[in-house]
Amino acid sequence: MLLPTTLSMAAAAAIINFWLALRIGRLRHTAKILHGDGGNDLLMRRMRAQANFIENTPLALILIAAIELADRGGAWLAPVAAIFLLGRVAHGIGMDRATSNAWRGFGAASAMLVQIGLAVVAVLIALGRF
Repeated sequence: MLLPTTLSMAAAAAIINFWLALRIGRLRHTAKILHGDGGNDLLMRRMRAQANFIENTPLALILIAAIELADRGGAWLAPVAAIFLLGRVAHGIGMDRATSNAWRGFGAASAMLVQIGLAVVAVLIALGRF
């Protein structure tokens, strides 16, 4: 069975992960830091942004794939995946600032809300109610 939303999201996630890693690599090169964060606060924040991406994206992908496999995705699933991914980009941008900001807030909130929403849908599917 073809899982178009899952495949598209996985491809986009790979590109976003590459972008997050590239930002880290460029900063490492500029700051001449080979390992760890070298006490560089911006580097630490960028590393955490990528780590946060890696921590959250697999769960969203698994839930989206399971919903698609259950044939319950429909037209709503791709926009939900897009919101999740846009939130992850926003989070990465927001983490460049040392203070709270709307980019980071949207990124964090969208990841949490999308995952909770997908989890609820998955449970409802399992119970035969969706």
